[in-house]
Amino acid sequence: MTAYILRRLLLMLPTLIGIITITFIATQFVPGGPIDQIKSQLRGHGSTLTEAGGGALMDPGQKFGELDPKHMEQLKKIYHLDRPLWERYLRTFLWYSPEDENTSVMESVFNYDNWEGFLVFKFGNSFYRNKSVLELIKEKLPVSASLGVTSFFLTYTICIILGIAKAVKHGTRFDTATSLIVLIGYSVPGFVLAIFIIVLFGPGDGAVAHLIPIAGLTSAGTPGYETWSFWDKLTDYLHHLAAPLLCYVLGGFATLTLLTKNAFLEEMRKQYVLTARAKGLPEKRVLFKHVLKNSLIPLVTGFPIAFLAMFFSGSLLLEQIFTLDGLGLLSYQAVIQRDYPIVLGTLFIFSLMALVGQLLTDLSYVLIDKRISFDESQG
Repeated sequence: MTAYILRRLLLMLPTLIGIITITFIATQFVPGGPIDQIKSQLRGHGSTLTEAGGGALMDPGQKFGELDPKHMEQLKKIYHLDRPLWERYLRTFLWYSPEDENTSVMESVFNYDNWEGFLVFKFGNSFYRNKSVLELIKEKLPVSASLGVTSFFLTYTICIILGIAKAVKHGTRFDTATSLIVLIGYSVPGFVLAIFIIVLFGPGDGAVAHLIPIAGLTSAGTPGYETWSFWDKLTDYLHHLAAPLLCYVLGGFATLTLLTKNAFLEEMRKQYVLTARAKGLPEKRVLFKHVLKNSLIPLVTGFPIAFLAMFFSGSLLLEQIFTLDGLGLLSYQAVIQRDYPIVLGTLFIFSLMALVGQLLTDLSYVLIDKRISFDESQG
């Protein structure tokens, strides 16, 4: 087991390097980089930029969209585009640049501030937001984590209970009715349901009832919010969370519920279940001690990844519809604006989480079923 874990951990490094390398190369050929974005703004909003001071980027008499070469070099330096391609690539992963040349080599090398790159978890600053990538993720994380954590526990709890109930009552009206409801929910896209809810119960004038708050996950900023009691703030939070959470989890019920049902049914038909019942064991003990334990193995497949991803989950369309400033919207805006530090930084974090989650998935098999052994399979 230890040797297997070490091999998997060592394989993560080249995998991460490969993912970031492919993305880095792709970003070099995608048109519309930071300099092109500024040129486009100068062409499309020339008068506005002049009033706002944007004319400082151009010499008098120069046409809009044409940057002075001196300012062009300054912008390239700001965006680190003045460095060779190989240096920019290495800086993405690991780069040593001592701040104080008078310090000794040993002190300088072991100073964390003298290193930069993804391998030391330094992702640089955003091109347009004047903040580090980690700061931006921390700012957007509460919104995405609220949806992710709540939806994770809600989905797994309801789906496992419902799947077991459907397996026990297989072929009954309850099984048929719940299957129909679950499949209808699966067929309706979350953003379509979100629009439907906003139109009928949103803050607009044409709504049937005004049940959905305007924006955000809390009413922070409204007069007197700071003086509210804890229970008032909790109720307000749940009120804001209800509609986006419903749209977020509705489509995920079908897969996990039917997977639970089928796994439970398969175990219930095996010989050891008939033997346990023949010995006179109570039905609840047979179902929840023996059948449930063995039927959990297929469910473990996505559990660790889902558990890690719940903190960083994001949905662009839902965040846009319900005016939630989360990681989904941040990632989309970063791609549109060619904000490469955010794109590469978030990709590195998500890829690392996926690899760790996959490793935890494999280890979960061993914890649940002692018969599984990586040493024997590889021997």
